[in-house]
Amino acid sequence: MEFSGLFADYSLFTLLLLSVLSFTAGFIDAVVGGGGLIQIPALLVTMPHTPLPTLFGTNKIAALSGTSIAAVQYARRISFNFKLLIAISIASFIASYSGAKIVSIINPATLKPIILIILIAIAVYTFLKKDLGKFQKKQLPLSRQILFGIVIGLVVGFYDGFFGPGTGSFFVLAFVLILGFEFVQASAYAKIVNCMTNISALVVFIRQGNFILEIAILMAIFNITGSVIGSRMALKKGNGFIRIFFLIIVSIMIVRYGWDVFKII
Repeated sequence: MEFSGLFADYSLFTLLLLSVLSFTAGFIDAVVGGGGLIQIPALLVTMPHTPLPTLFGTNKIAALSGTSIAAVQYARRISFNFKLLIAISIASFIASYSGAKIVSIINPATLKPIILIILIAIAVYTFLKKDLGKFQKKQLPLSRQILFGIVIGLVVGFYDGFFGPGTGSFFVLAFVLILGFEFVQASAYAKIVNCMTNISALVVFIRQGNFILEIAILMAIFNITGSVIGSRMALKKGNGFIRIFFLIIVSIMIVRYGWDVFKII
């Protein structure tokens, strides 16, 4: 089949919109997470009659591609505690797999009111706490870091497999607040762990056939491009830049979930 034939069923507008928004999602996701806030609505708008698990699976393929590249970029500049990273990754992998299995049984919308309340609290706290994530706090003992990291991995990992939008941002905030990381360090850890949650959820979606390969490939190309640019800017500009982006993304998430929950926007 010719390359152009892969996209014969889609309009040029649809392909251009998905490309531009995937690039934007890759950029934002590389900086502070939250790319799913852009990619998933883009898929919902352009393919409104496609089953939700299929859109989630397609999004995961594109998201994993960009997140993997961002993870490599951060790994070249940030030192990791691999015991901690592995513990969080394993917990996240298991929880994400469970969440992806449940998504076909339970409507993810049931979580939205709770998520909205959490997001508002996060936004207010981050705005008021001007020095949040600017400097690394005094480190907890490794044993406690691993324990708290596993809990973070289980909770956020399940959310990623079950629903997904904003997962990277939740990981970043949890690593800053609970583990005492600075924003750049938190973003680096979040990218690695987010790769694991994406892989875990993808195992489920691919086994179920819930993905559109040609669209996933197109989105992945532009997601990767945005991810490379975003991760380079984040590493260059540092914690202040990431904090601002974090507040922007959390605000967008509040508007998004407020729309879904109250239908007032």
